[in-house]
Amino acid sequence: MMTSSTRVRFCAQIKPLHFFTGIALASLLLSGAASAQAQSNAPQAPPQRPANQIPAPSRPQQPSVVITLDQAIDFALRNNPGLQAQRTLVYQNREQEVTANLRPNPTLSLDAQYIPIFQPDLFSSNYMDTTAQFDAGISYLFERGQKRQHRLAAAKDATAVTEAQVRDAERTTMAATAQQFVTALLAKSNLDFAEHMFDSYQHAVGMCQEQKAGTVSKGDLLKIHLQTLQIQNDVTSARISLVQALNTLRELIGFDSVPRNYDIVGQLAYQPVTLTLEELQTSAVSSRPDLQAAQRGVTAAQSQIGLAKANARQDVNIGFDYSHVNASNVSAYFLSIPLPIFNRNQGEVARNYYVLTQSQYLEKAAEQQVVTDVKNAYETLLNNRDILQMYDVGYLDQSQQSLDLAESAYLAGNASLLDFLDAQRSYRSTQMSYRQALASYMGALEQLRQAVGTRELH
Repeated sequence: MMTSSTRVRFCAQIKPLHFFTGIALASLLLSGAASAQAQSNAPQAPPQRPANQIPAPSRPQQPSVVITLDQAIDFALRNNPGLQAQRTLVYQNREQEVTANLRPNPTLSLDAQYIPIFQPDLFSSNYMDTTAQFDAGISYLFERGQKRQHRLAAAKDATAVTEAQVRDAERTTMAATAQQFVTALLAKSNLDFAEHMFDSYQHAVGMCQEQKAGTVSKGDLLKIHLQTLQIQNDVTSARISLVQALNTLRELIGFDSVPRNYDIVGQLAYQPVTLTLEELQTSAVSSRPDLQAAQRGVTAAQSQIGLAKANARQDVNIGFDYSHVNASNVSAYFLSIPLPIFNRNQGEVARNYYVLTQSQYLEKAAEQQVVTDVKNAYETLLNNRDILQMYDVGYLDQSQQSLDLAESAYLAGNASLLDFLDAQRSYRSTQMSYRQALASYMGALEQLRQAVGTRELH
């Protein structure tokens, strides 16, 4: 069984000795080509740039901030703009709760009638007292069927759904951040490996320049230079991948979280999962926020049914008027209520029952989706674990042994330079594939955490 300590050793398995061998070739090439050309009339090979003169790719400046995976996730939860926008929906819903709990406002009415504006000669105290009419009234709508309580309950249930949806957005953001962090770790590991190979090769070429014995064919010389170019391309490609991965990660965690020249710290490592598939599915059903949102959607649909039925009850409007007319002060009382002969809100009540049925189906679909997500993520994790085990029990050692044998055979004159370079390419390819396998496993682990809805899988 693999352990995390096993995975930490992968950087220590790179041996510069194998690159020194490729250099013994270069020294023979560089020195031998000169002596061979002096003793032969054959046409000279086109001038080649010595491998030790190939400039190493420039290294980035020292980072001002270094963050871990946990810090990246914390930054994303606090500073991701998209997530911050989602959180405002909760505050919007809470203000809708305030609106839903408001009572109707009373109505004040004032009027003056029979005022002789167009016959000003009629204006007199007697006319205003006996002929003109003045009214003042107030009325209030009394809601029946506990409409306000039902509105408030429906608004609170809608807020609960939104809160679960925001937590689901947080789950998705955490998963995306963790996945991108693993991508950046892979790019950084590939860059370290490529730079190590390039530095080892350059160092070996320098040592070989001190040796002046042996000859190398023009074809072998070209192969050496092509190998050097390939190593340099690996460094450049790895550096570009790292820069792009860090830029994308910075976008996820928020530009304000870290400066532009930040870096990450961590390692590609195997982390075992001890929970069974059934335990993971049970945990997911109880903790996935998208399923909780679907469950709360059923409760919200039930609240809407109660509100629709309450709206079917007719409200009573009661009013009081004071009037001054014909030199008398009188009052009037009013009561009005609609007669529910035609409109009893029956269509909205029936519609909300269908909404409830829809919500129940959506809850069932969400639960099945959760179980399926966990199953798929778990199988993907097991598959990547098996691939890692194949590297652990054979491929890594076999690539190392193949390189050692090719080196020994070439030094003994029993193998060609092409055989040695092929073994070196296979070794490099195996190491890069091993890092990719580790990153794929860690990515599958993050996918499983997203599927379960929690980062604790132990």
